[in-house]
Amino acid sequence: MDTSSPAALVNAEIMGMFVGRRVRTVVQVQRSEGGVVVGLSTDGHQLTIKSAMDVPVSHFMEVYGIAENNQAIRAEVCTDFGPNFDAKAFDGLCKLASDKFKHMFL
Repeated sequence: MDTSSPAALVNAEIMGMFVGRRVRTVVQVQRSEGGVVVGLSTDGHQLTIKSAMDVPVSHFMEVYGIAENNQAIRAEVCTDFGPNFDAKAFDGLCKLASDKFKHMFL
């Protein structure tokens, strides 16, 4: 495992703390147009994913890339997680990874 450039686990609310840095999140795809995906973060906010792969609407997609601002990520790697994903559990993990257990994730 490459640990030289770790990615912070984020939801939309937390992403603002990591602008310009590598992040990892999951969104539920709402629409996809020409390499740009608009998705719903696990905390219910809209995110724009640039340079994304095509994933069917309503599928969950893991995104690994650079946070351009608090609402957009330039994707490096995208993975289709399919239509079933526990968004609430992932959102809880994001909160733990950015607070109490930060030392375990970065």
